[in-house]
Amino acid sequence: MSALERLTFELYGVMMRLLCPWVKRRLARRAVSQPLLALQVQERFGVYDKRFSDNGGKAFRIWVHAVSLGETRAAGLLMRALRHANPEVRFLLTHSSATGRAEGEGLLGPGDLQVWQPWDALAGVERFLDHFQPQLALMMETEVWPNWVHGCQVRGIPLCLVNARLSEKSARSAQRLAWLAKPAYRGLTAVWAQTSADAQRLKSLGAPVVGVLGNLKFDAKPNAEQARMGHDARGARAQEGGAVITLASSREGEEALFLETLVAWPMEIGHRATYLVVPRHPERFDSVAKAMEDLGFEVVRRSSLHSLPAFAALIHQSCLLDHQAHEGSARKRPRMFLGDSMGEMNFYYALTNVALMGATFKPLGGQNLIEALANACPVVLGPHTFNFQDTSTMAVKAGVARSSLSMQEGLQTALNWVKAREEWLDASERCVDFIQAHQGASESLVDALAVYLPQS
Repeated sequence: MSALERLTFELYGVMMRLLCPWVKRRLARRAVSQPLLALQVQERFGVYDKRFSDNGGKAFRIWVHAVSLGETRAAGLLMRALRHANPEVRFLLTHSSATGRAEGEGLLGPGDLQVWQPWDALAGVERFLDHFQPQLALMMETEVWPNWVHGCQVRGIPLCLVNARLSEKSARSAQRLAWLAKPAYRGLTAVWAQTSADAQRLKSLGAPVVGVLGNLKFDAKPNAEQARMGHDARGARAQEGGAVITLASSREGEEALFLETLVAWPMEIGHRATYLVVPRHPERFDSVAKAMEDLGFEVVRRSSLHSLPAFAALIHQSCLLDHQAHEGSARKRPRMFLGDSMGEMNFYYALTNVALMGATFKPLGGQNLIEALANACPVVLGPHTFNFQDTSTMAVKAGVARSSLSMQEGLQTALNWVKAREEWLDASERCVDFIQAHQGASESLVDALAVYLPQS
């Protein structure tokens, strides 16, 4: 580390320490809508209660950090594969988001632990590492924090970035902070990238990339029961010409674009499909429902029905009504469905004909389109896909995704796709082949990590 890099690192340490009160205030504000964030706040700063007084004895402890929901699901695939290959390992799972922590709770096995991500202030990181004493650290996808790297280096803990990705936008930002970012990336023990493009960008920052293994998320298996119910509903609809278009994992501002586009269209266009909106964050469910009602839509919320089949039945009924409206009925607005539930995305995708992928119609980089494709649901992407650029490009090339430059164009593309039934059927069937062609990263990564794991 050069003198300038060391000075930058020290200034970063001062800044992160001074920001600790701000972190507490921010968590308190966010906890109003996400109460889980108010629990065990002291864990963020390396202070743990009596639940963690027993550190697991002599078990081989692997620290896995998965910042939010998508990363946690990918972490679960890796943890399952590692546990199968090495039954004696125990996991320490950390997150920074409420959705990640809630999802991660279901991944824990006997002897595993779960706490909040330690804020990257040196004292808290040192307390975290000294308390749990992991023998291996695996960071999912993008998480590289300077004090985490430094703390693991000092203690001789291998710190690996797995399922790693780095968008062009993030790479440019890191290059602007090169005196801080490059020592952190150089300090990693090993990096396994998702794609060759990710690998090149990571190498430009000094990261020790040792392999390109693909994306763990391709190895995820859809919830079989949810997928069956959704596909049954989709098949029943097909007999009568009905179609569902879903705005999936939408972020703030995208629902407004979606609804305003429908309101602006002539009625005969709006009634060519039934529409479902599934917001990404549960704290926004109520505000999205209100926005729909304010524009005159009749809103059906998933939470108002006792089961998924009941929700699917109402969608089926609405498809018939919308078809009648398209043929000349007097309904003024298409009925709007709101997927205000967690853990049911496989059902939503399976019953959907075409999904508009959230976070791509605002400059947010996109959400994971793999889950939709795994449920044989083709997708339409907006112009902002930088977080999943390589996967998006591959999906478009394979004919299971289409690109658009705006919400209006995206909706029109989706409507045209479901209208051209043979093209849509071909794309739906191609989805399964596309997913299968890119599977295997979990097994490959377990093999690659074997050098760091207990030898039988």
